Amino acid sequence: MKDKSRIIDRSDFKTSNGMKSVASSILISGLIIAGAIILVNSNNSNRPVIDNQNANNVSIVDGKQIIEIRAKGGYYPRISSAKAGIPTVLRVNTERTFDCSSSLRIPKLNITEYLPQSGVTEIDLGTPDPGILDGTCGMGMYPFEIDFQ
Repeated sequence: MKDKSRIIDRSDFKTSNGMKSVASSILISGLIIAGAIILVNSNNSNRPVIDNQNANNVSIVDGKQIIEIRAKGGYYPRISSAKAGIPTVLRVNTERTFDCSSSLRIPKLNITEYLPQSGVTEIDLGTPDPGILDGTCGMGMYPFEIDFQ
């Protein structure tokens, strides 16, 4: 009769070690994703909450209307109300803006501006007629509008 005892070698553990590697990879991936979500949410918490209906971002200086918006992760405020029939300048503030909102488009006026990463850019809007002027980022992801009344 043959001895059926078996010698265990390292190849018997490959499957369980392989499963441990897969489980470890999944755990590490989950931690990286969770960290990225926390980081993004903490950056968004620094964004000021602006009530679009009550935004005080329009002023008149020396007969020119100035509409100020901020470009970073979109445009804020997203909706501005201004007076029609007054020479108007759109003043766009950027601060460490690296996303697509650094490329601003106003199709109706055939305007495309590539904004600096940080700084102030003034865009002459002429003397607008009553109505809504729509703008967006270069990719069309972040809209904004100016309601000229």
